[in-house]
Amino acid sequence: MNLTHHEQTPHPEHPFADIIRILGKGKKGSRPLTQDEAYRAMRMILANEVQPIQLGAFLMLMRVKEETPEELAGFVQAARDSFQHDTLQTQVELDWSSYAGKRRHLPWFLLSALLLADNGIRVLMHGSEGHTAGRLYTANVLSYLGLQPAKSMQQAQQQLEQRHFSYLALEHFCPTLHDIIELRPLLGLRSPVHTLVRLLNPFNADYSIQGIFHPSYRPVHQQASALLQQTHSAVLKGEGGETERNPDVECLVQSVHHGELSDELWPALFARRHVKAEQLDPEQLALLWQGKIHDDFAEATIIGTAAIALKLLGTADNQEHAHQLASEYWLKRDVTAFSAG
Repeated sequence: MNLTHHEQTPHPEHPFADIIRILGKGKKGSRPLTQDEAYRAMRMILANEVQPIQLGAFLMLMRVKEETPEELAGFVQAARDSFQHDTLQTQVELDWSSYAGKRRHLPWFLLSALLLADNGIRVLMHGSEGHTAGRLYTANVLSYLGLQPAKSMQQAQQQLEQRHFSYLALEHFCPTLHDIIELRPLLGLRSPVHTLVRLLNPFNADYSIQGIFHPSYRPVHQQASALLQQTHSAVLKGEGGETERNPDVECLVQSVHHGELSDELWPALFARRHVKAEQLDPEQLALLWQGKIHDDFAEATIIGTAAIALKLLGTADNQEHAHQLASEYWLKRDVTAFSAG
């Protein structure tokens, strides 16, 4: 049988095939991507220049090998380049990622961020919701404090000017990464996007704080922040993977300050561990802020998390001063500032 000219001509290789080959060429033939290759790969993904089957292969190959700092930095830089806006006028002091959701405890860290905002520190929190069943996400509880998430970068600017705090969902500044996160129920696993989104820092704040769940990711975030030339950043193993200090255990914070890497161990605040609540009631967030209920674990979480942020920001120069300052903020907070009305 004679083959037509069309059948004889091989299809040209897709440009993204090279990325998959680098990652998947067996135990001896594969290698991590360089920072430039990672940048190119994520740029193509965000430009919708890859096929769905290629995206799935890429995500799972990365999941099996796990990200290097160079790969993470390349991914993040490509994402940042995709949503940079020259119209942003608001200076944000602290970038705060919130992507994990809470399962065992309420998101007390939200009150830590609002405590900083109550004292004039502009905090931009960004996250996503609903990608993992059985978790309570920050976006789900804002209304219990009389807050609404921003629907755009411009609205986030307005909220930051008005209240020194804004929560902006990933879908409103990088929708493609939001769509990839939403693939988790289909793939059954997290992907590198769950890691890189924590480092996005959409308002280019000088200070950035992130929480992770798996301790092995802590130095990866730290080193990636240095490669991204993030002026000041801190990463900790947060309760449930959120940016929240668990006061029942020691907390190792790995930071970057002007390119210098440092590790600092914060002590546990209680001698014995607390029993988790039987159910999560978001109404307690406002009630605790208003002083209508008291909870030693929650207050220690709020103050302890705020203390790490204050030390990162340079507002306090040591742990004792940071904890004292955060405690003063809590005692002097405006109890009418955040409520559902």
